[in-house]
Amino acid sequence: MPPAGMRPGGPGGRFMTEEEMAAAPKITPALLKRVFSYLKPYWKQLVLVLGCIALSSVAGLLPSIFTGKIVDEGLIGRNMRLLIIYIAASFGVTVLASLIGVFESYINNWIAQHITFDMRNMMYAHLQKMSQRFFTSNNQGDIITRMTSDIDGVESVITGTFRSILSNSITLVFALVAMFQRNWVLAVLGVIIIPLFAIPTRRAGKTRWTLTNEAQQCNDEVNGILNETLSVSGQLLVKLFNKEEEEYERYRSVNSRMIGLNIRERMAGRWFFMVLSTVTNIGPMLLYLVGGILIMRYDSSLTVGDITVLVALLGKTYMPVNSLLNIQVDWMRAMAMFSRIFDYYDMDIEIKEPEHPVTPKELTGAVEFRNVAFSYDGEKQILKDISFKLESGHSMAIVGPSGSGKSTIINLIPRLYDVCAGSVEFDGVDVRKMSLETLRKCVGVVSQETYLFNGTIRDNLKYANPAATESEMIEACKKANIYDFIENQELGLDTMVGNRGLKLSGGEKQRISIARVLLKDPKLLIFDEATSALDSISESRIQEAIDPIIKERTSILIAHRLSTILAADMIYVLKDGEIVESGQHKDLVRAKGVYAELYETQFKQSGIPEGGLSEYGMMPLPSDEY
Repeated sequence: MPPAGMRPGGPGGRFMTEEEMAAAPKITPALLKRVFSYLKPYWKQLVLVLGCIALSSVAGLLPSIFTGKIVDEGLIGRNMRLLIIYIAASFGVTVLASLIGVFESYINNWIAQHITFDMRNMMYAHLQKMSQRFFTSNNQGDIITRMTSDIDGVESVITGTFRSILSNSITLVFALVAMFQRNWVLAVLGVIIIPLFAIPTRRAGKTRWTLTNEAQQCNDEVNGILNETLSVSGQLLVKLFNKEEEEYERYRSVNSRMIGLNIRERMAGRWFFMVLSTVTNIGPMLLYLVGGILIMRYDSSLTVGDITVLVALLGKTYMPVNSLLNIQVDWMRAMAMFSRIFDYYDMDIEIKEPEHPVTPKELTGAVEFRNVAFSYDGEKQILKDISFKLESGHSMAIVGPSGSGKSTIINLIPRLYDVCAGSVEFDGVDVRKMSLETLRKCVGVVSQETYLFNGTIRDNLKYANPAATESEMIEACKKANIYDFIENQELGLDTMVGNRGLKLSGGEKQRISIARVLLKDPKLLIFDEATSALDSISESRIQEAIDPIIKERTSILIAHRLSTILAADMIYVLKDGEIVESGQHKDLVRAKGVYAELYETQFKQSGIPEGGLSEYGMMPLPSDEY
């Protein structure tokens, strides 16, 4: 019986896990046609590879055939000239077969690399067109795996699986034909012997698979213990709870079990090779025995050289037979890998370019929402009948409790998602009718989750505008209130920010991101919770940068902290996906509604005196107005 959770993948001893068996795709003509469509552009090279494999396979068998000539005509016939000729010919075809094999390997790898190059480019271009929903709904590791491991696996399929099928099939056919040409009796005997080679391979392979799998599970357990107990946080916890001895015993126990499995797995390998060596010698012995009987008892025309050739050819059949018996597993895994890749290729592009894009007569950044409704999953409504209008050159703020839909509104403007009902208009044109390039070029967003690439400050700034001059970058940094910090760095704009900007503080990263957006020079500037995760000092410095910026261009501010939105011309209050209030700060406070409740929570309960809010960026107001 095969090991639990596994099934034999063929007599050679390879197996497929239950998960692989369950995920194995149905092999259909359509799937095969699609797989081989990637080979079609390189059909000329493939024909060359096929020719090389055939020549190499035939050339690889010739030395075995020449062995008969060497024995019969050279050694037994005592003809030195023929002996030298056949030995030289055997050596020559061996070298030729090797050279052809090298050339075939180069062409094969060239094809594989170009196909993976095509597939990577196609996958990357396709993923770039996917909506934000795709990246928030799918595991990032899975996306990267499709782009890397799965597509890299295509190379091994072409250079390994496909080549193995062709090479082993051709070698086996030529070897059997040559054997039957020599002597059909011994050839039939050889064909009967071949399965005996596969039986021990299957049994030994089954044992090794079981032991290897168990050893890998033990190894994973060991790594898990090491990651947990030798990390900074884990080691601190171990020490504080006096668990050193207990963790040591746990590690020693698992480590001991893994060592035992490793020893058994390696010894199983030794037994396998011993059995394999025994079985591979049985075939030649039987051929010599039956061949000798034919020569001695029946006055056969069979020669010693013929028997030698048949023995050599029999040896040439072992590896092709074993490989072809195992090819089912490789083939199924290859098809499963292609299916995984095709699953991504076949995903619909949700945010599509309009067939005939419309560009507004004048790009000013004006935005209007008309009865917009939106849902991420088609069931729970996130936005309900949202309508508002932002005129060019003005600013507006959207506030509300967490989860009320503030950031969702922002995501709809550059079409990271599309509305479920209603419309979003940019300068009087429905955003779904504008080209994505034009629309997104006009919209600049500073989000709370600042992302900086691992490079210099200059690199990150130029991501928005590669043609930006030194003076333009400096001016943007001054407006973002970050130039003083940059000027004090030894390398200035060439200071490295680290992976995701980890060498900088949150406030510094946020101000650099503001400068980056300013270099983009968008018509509409959006600040989405730009200060929510910062301390009061960083918030104050960013607020100093934001206030003059929103006076210069059309702007939207999304804020959880009310201190950041007082400079806006209009404030919209969002609750449960609906606009429940709108107006200016003083009017909304007087209304004693949702906004006033947010105000009470953030400021009055903090002990801040009425009218004493200037240090929080809020206009001081007489206490009787509240």
